[in-house]
Amino acid sequence: MGVAACGGGDEGGSDGNEVTIGFMGDLTGENSGLVIPPRNGAQLAIEQYNATNPKVKIKFKPYDSQGKPEQATTLVQGAIKQDKIVGLIGPAFSGESQATGPILEEAKVPSVSPSATQITLAEKGWKFWHRVVADDAVQSAGAGEFITNQLKAKKVATIHDNQEYGKGLADAIAGAVKPKGAQTMAEGVDDKATDYSATVNKIKSFDPDVVYFGGYYAVAGRLFKQLREAGVDARLMSGDGSLATGLIEGAGEKNAQGAMLSCGCLIDEAGTSNAKAKKFASDYQAKFGSPVAIYSGEGYDAATAFIEAIKAGNTEPEKINQFLSTVNFEGVGKPIKFDAKGELASQDIYVYEVKGNKLPLLGNTKEAKVE
Repeated sequence: MGVAACGGGDEGGSDGNEVTIGFMGDLTGENSGLVIPPRNGAQLAIEQYNATNPKVKIKFKPYDSQGKPEQATTLVQGAIKQDKIVGLIGPAFSGESQATGPILEEAKVPSVSPSATQITLAEKGWKFWHRVVADDAVQSAGAGEFITNQLKAKKVATIHDNQEYGKGLADAIAGAVKPKGAQTMAEGVDDKATDYSATVNKIKSFDPDVVYFGGYYAVAGRLFKQLREAGVDARLMSGDGSLATGLIEGAGEKNAQGAMLSCGCLIDEAGTSNAKAKKFASDYQAKFGSPVAIYSGEGYDAATAFIEAIKAGNTEPEKINQFLSTVNFEGVGKPIKFDAKGELASQDIYVYEVKGNKLPLLGNTKEAKVE
């Protein structure tokens, strides 16, 4: 697949008065509901910056990888060589981040992912990689504590989609609940399949209190539907990859009720967390005609990190990367400051619950109460 852009911007990189920042993720695939919100958040931040008539404007160029690592690698090469990007927001998913990381590192182009949570991404020794979301080690520790302390689960079944992010998260959840005395079982499913009856039957025989799925909402919806239709009455739970209304659509509203989702992201539709979050929620609604969603704020914050670097006079990729190591500001939901590995300093994990066709916030894993 050749270099393709999905909306926004003309060709070209830096001409002294303008630099190009890319965004990469699944914008048209089956899990695009997780990626369009951070793309929108990033676009909003850059449009607001450009509206101030700065000395150096930013051209925003999205690339549609459809979440596929092989497409992401082709796209990122074109983004670097042809479009001369000085930074990349994304990639959105862990698999494509794993694939593009070495390319960005060799080219010395900084990236800030709004949503890739796989633990090992921070263990590669990459100097140009960052993320504005807690990793799956933090997510699994928080979710594991919630499962055992709040849900009082004694038996936990974990299922994953055999992909890097999903399997890593499911394995980490099992590792978090076992020391707390929970009995576990693990299963994997094919993310391209539609019939999970063999797995469903094994889960039903195990009779767990909680089923935790590691993966994305397209598979989670199908799986949760089949579990409920088979009479499995365990509490259904998944991670940030399933935190989208597409989960409800895939499972059916009745089957999805009560399902819980853990995430290092704060979705603050009312903007109650701080004044900046309130303005962001209002501006986002006005611009896109919909409330903030998963990773909207993280997309905005990732873009803001690059904006701060450019405002400080940095227009070359290596200079921007040096600035990112010192960036420190209050984001729309959390403080944005990177450690030496590119990890975010903030460590809160939040829980959401399906109610009707909505995914309201229950609170962080230490405070969320279950009815």
